[in-house]
Order: sequence, then C-alpha cells, then structure tokens
Amino acid sequence: MEFPEQSRKLCTRMRLWELPEHYIIEPTDGTLESCLAISRADGSMNMIDEVPVPSSGTSPRVQSIFGVIGILKLLVGGCLLVITERECVGSYLGHPIFKVSSLRVLPCHNASNISKEQRKVDLEFSSLLNVAEKTTGLYFSYDINLTLSIQRMQTLNEGSKLLPLWRQADPHYMWNNYLMESLIESKLEPFLLPIVQGSYQSFQTEVGNNKIDVTLIARRCTRRTGTRMWRRGADSDGYVANFVETEQILQLNGFTASFVQVRGSIPFLWEQIVDLTYKPRFEVVRPEEAPKVAERHFMDLSKRYGSIIAVDLINKHGGEGRLNEMYASSMEKINIEDTQYLHFDFHSVCGHTRFERLSLLYEQIEGYLEKQGYFLSDPSGAKLDTQMGIVRSNCIDCLDRTNVTQSLIGRKMLERQLRRLGIFSDVDTINLHPDFDARFKMSWANHGDEISMQYSGTPALKGDFVRYGKRTFQGIFNDGRNALARYYFNNFVDGSKQDAIDLLHGNYIAAVNRDMTFTSQNRALESLTSFPLASALALAGVIFASISLRKASNDITHLFFSMAWAGVSLGIMALVRAHGRLFTNRPRLRPSHV
Repeated sequence: MEFPEQSRKLCTRMRLWELPEHYIIEPTDGTLESCLAISRADGSMNMIDEVPVPSSGTSPRVQSIFGVIGILKLLVGGCLLVITERECVGSYLGHPIFKVSSLRVLPCHNASNISKEQRKVDLEFSSLLNVAEKTTGLYFSYDINLTLSIQRMQTLNEGSKLLPLWRQADPHYMWNNYLMESLIESKLEPFLLPIVQGSYQSFQTEVGNNKIDVTLIARRCTRRTGTRMWRRGADSDGYVANFVETEQILQLNGFTASFVQVRGSIPFLWEQIVDLTYKPRFEVVRPEEAPKVAERHFMDLSKRYGSIIAVDLINKHGGEGRLNEMYASSMEKINIEDTQYLHFDFHSVCGHTRFERLSLLYEQIEGYLEKQGYFLSDPSGAKLDTQMGIVRSNCIDCLDRTNVTQSLIGRKMLERQLRRLGIFSDVDTINLHPDFDARFKMSWANHGDEISMQYSGTPALKGDFVRYGKRTFQGIFNDGRNALARYYFNNFVDGSKQDAIDLLHGNYIAAVNRDMTFTSQNRALESLTSFPLASALALAGVIFASISLRKASNDITHLFFSMAWAGVSLGIMALVRAHGRLFTNRPRLRPSHV
C-alpha cells in the first residue's frame, strides 16, 4: 500500500464514518483523496476510493477526528483508538503542539462469532479500555518530532530528517509505539501519528527590551510505565519506573538553548506492594542482582546522554534507608566512566518547610553542571555548545522531592544561559524579576502536577514551594488531602489502571491465553475478599453490638449477644489486617518484575 510522495504528510483532520461493517476514515484536509476502511469484524485495513453509500434506511454516525492513535490487538479481535478532541497548547520550534482532550476506543470484532469464554475476555478487556479512554497527558504534533530533544534533532543527518515522523521517533518516548504496529505493517504513512505522554508548559516574559520564551517538555518512557505502587524500581533489563526526560528550552533573539535532565525510580528490583497499610513495607527483590541491574541502567543512560551525576534524595534511615544502602552499595560495585553517585537526604536537610536549603545540594553538583553544559545554537541554527551529560534525580516516587530539586537545577541553568547571552549580569537572578519568577515557578509546578497525575493520580506534593517559593498552610493542607487520595488510588483503583496501561503497551504476559482461566479465578478470589463487603459486615457487627448492649440492662443475655457481635467485627478487622493484600485492587495481566 504505497502513497505518492506528496501524500506522505500526516492527516490533520478527518471524518469517521461508522458503517455496519466498517469504520471509514475520510481525510478532509486535502491530504489524501482516498479513505481508510477498517473492518469492524477483525480490524483488517485497506484503502478505498470513496466512502460507500449507506444502505437505504440507515443513518451512520459521523464525527470529526484529528488523528489515528492506532489499533490495539486483543485475543478477540481488536480496537481502534482515535483522537476525537484536541487542544493547541503552544508551539515547539515554531510548530503547533496539540494535547489530546478526548480519545475514543472502537471495538473491531464480531461479538456473534465468539464463545462464551471469549465473551468473558471481551468484557474484561472492555472494562480496562474504559479506563484507557481516560489516559491523560498525551501530546502530539503533525510537523515535528516531540520524542527527540533539540540536541538530538540536530544530530539527525539530512536523510533522517526526510523520514516520516514515526521513523525519526525514539521508541523510548513514543506512547503509541505498540498501537501503531498494524498501521506500520500496512504502510499507512499519512495516519502514523507519534504521541508522547508527559507534560508541555510554556510562557513568555520580558527582561528589559528582550522577549524571552521558555518551554518545558516532559517525555515519559514507555519501557516500564505504570502506576505508583504497581511499577516500582527496575526490571531485569535496567529499565526503571516513572522514567521521565525533561527538556527546558530557552528562545531569545534567535538563540536557542536546551537543558535536559531525567528522573527515574531507584535502579534495581524492589517493590512496595499495597496491603491496606498507609505505608507498605519496601521489599528488595533478588538483592544479589542489584549491581548488575543498576549497571545495565546506567550503561544505557551513558550511551544516550554521556556523563551522569545520580542524585539520590531518599532518607538515610528507616524503610527508605534500606533502599539507600542497596543503591549506594550497587553504585560502588559498577564501573562506568563519568558516572557519579551523590546522596542528599532531602528530609533530613530541608525538613518539611526549609526547602531553600537545597542550595547546599546545588553547591555540591555545580561543578558537574558546568562540565556537562547545555545545548546552544545561534540565530543561523549553527551549534555553539553541546550538553555532555545529565543529572539523574530520584526520590521514592520521583515526584515530589524530585520536582522541587529539578526546578532548582532548571532555574540555575536558565540563569547561566541568560548570563552567557548578555541578558543577566553576574549578580542578576530570576527572582529579581517578579513576572519572570512567577511564571517560571508556575510552569514547573504545573509540570510536576501533570507528571504526578499520570503516576499517582494526584497533583505533586510540596507544589506550593515550587509555585510560590515557600511552604503555605493551604499547601500543607492540600498535601494531606492528596496523600489520602493516593492511599485510596493505590489500594482500590490502580490495579485496574495498571492492567489498562499494560494492555495499551502490549505488556500482558504470555499466560494470557484464549480461555483466560486465570482471570476467572482471580475474579472469584476477589469476590470472596471484597473490602467493601468486609467493611459493611464489620460495621453491621458494631451496630448490632451497640443495640444489644443497650438492651443488656433489661436482659443480661443481650450482653452475650453484644460480645458476640463485637467479636464478629473484631474478627473481620483482624482478617482484613492479616490479609490486606487480598483486599486491594491488584493487577491481573502482568507481574511486577518482567
């Protein structure tokens, strides 16, 4: 299925026709004269010259769409994912950037031709795809590759720059990489739209007569993606959970500067399985493999980014202390050139309010930052400088402490760039320019919130310091509320969300076969260990015990009934406490460490 050269441009606006046997995608932007037909029975695709005339008496549903995300291949047929609403949020090097406001999942299978067991599978997957439709933080461009930093785009040769966007893209950061496989096999170039998950923030400000544009782009890695508690640590290949590349871009008087830093979970096998306790125990998995896994992780980073300074922000004592000891020990055993490990006990040094003491950390890494540098190009596009390495930051979640730290590093590097370009004097800082300072803080706070929403389900904690430069009573109150919300999501929501993520990325395990017996067994087990049911029974026991106790003054036998009901409540609570993991919402498609 080949397209003429002029038709290789991506379709930007289409009509989706829902006919009885096919979905028809009709480009309406002049990109193509032909249409894409997708079978509703099995998801097969072919190009047709025009939309078929509907049979008399039928009125097909028609709606505008703005991109094809891909085809999700399932055990029973598949599903088509399309963008139904988009929002233009800004630009990247002069090209419009869009955010997916709404997406739709359309089934591609014939329900009448599947067995009873396969119908159960279909219902299981349908419920997960309802979760998938709520995926947040998806961004795309029809004209420029969002998966690559400016420096990496500069290194592309002329031949690579002429390739379609999906072929230029870094698969680490292409969210729909798996979903596009069927479209790629069918060579449907005009519909192959790369999408990244992460964050996009931008603002403009002025210093004197100079207009300054600052952009923040976050790119989430797809290699070990998931939710906060169900994707911790690393897998055996060294890919870590919540790995995010953040690029801060400065555009000023034709000059372009870019600074990249990354965050990611502690790089060895560990987990923190929810069990209804507020803070589940940290457990290191196969500790003897920790140095090898860490080495694989940092070898990969070294090849992609150059020198590395790994900043570990976790506590030195308590449960986090065990992870800190393992991390430090693993880093001592690996030998990768220009890779340094630095521990900074964020909570011990900064407490819960004195975040300005992060300046102590900056003093320790300032020399590394000067050596690593940043990317800079002049108005003609010629490269003046190159970033030679990165700072890799982590705390436990790589959300709250990490975002505060990255915002400080980003601020210092932006000031360094403005001094080089002659906008700032040697003593000038961003906080001396109120509008600049406020917009910078707001961008980093929103950036942290969006990344946190994707991983934990809530905005970032400590966001008031990033947003206002100080801790506030309202910020502390919001942190408490968000911490409770995280507890709820961790225990009762994120298992299904993790399954939906694994489904979208093709990560479900080989044990998922056509009869899906393991799913049915898990469902039966969950029905016997229902937390709402256990809570209701325990509450009923308390109520009946209270009623019986009131009647005990008239009839002593009610005292025994009261004790019996109280015993039932205590027994149920003890059972839930002892087997907390069984009462949580757990993933069913894939183990934690694969």
